Amino acid sequence: MDIGGWLRGLGLERYERVFRENEIDERVLPKLTADDLKELGIAALGHRRLLLEAIA
Repeated sequence: MDIGGWLRGLGLERYERVFRENEIDERVLPKLTADDLKELGIAALGHRRLLLEAIA
């Protein structure tokens, strides 16, 4: 799975770098929590919600 492509498809390409730098891949992605996203620097609640919905 191309995480960068997935993020671009959600309109959240601004987070590609942080996902890559933190080695978030298809194995880690389903386990991410809202707290994990905050720790990654995703401050906007709307973006966290969108990501969590897409992960589910």
